[in-house]
Amino acid sequence: MGKPNFSGDFKRDAVHQITVCGYPVREVSERLGVSTHSLYKWMKLYATAASHASSVDHEAENRRLKRELARVTEERDILKKAAAYFAKDAK
Repeated sequence: MGKPNFSGDFKRDAVHQITVCGYPVREVSERLGVSTHSLYKWMKLYATAASHASSVDHEAENRRLKRELARVTEERDILKKAAAYFAKDAK
């Protein structure tokens, strides 16, 4: 009899139960009928993928925030100039 072939969703769900829900590896192993060795292997595999995706998300968020900061800074500078212009006319 060959080894079972688990889907990626099944593996991610098992890792999620351990990492997010906080279940012990041994309990998840017994409940799902998977060896602890496989679970640790999947945790290593999917934790690396998740951290890489998280890193990419942070980079995109940083780019978005920099664009927004530049826009808001430009608006502030325009408002400062307008306030100075109208203050000069009021005298």
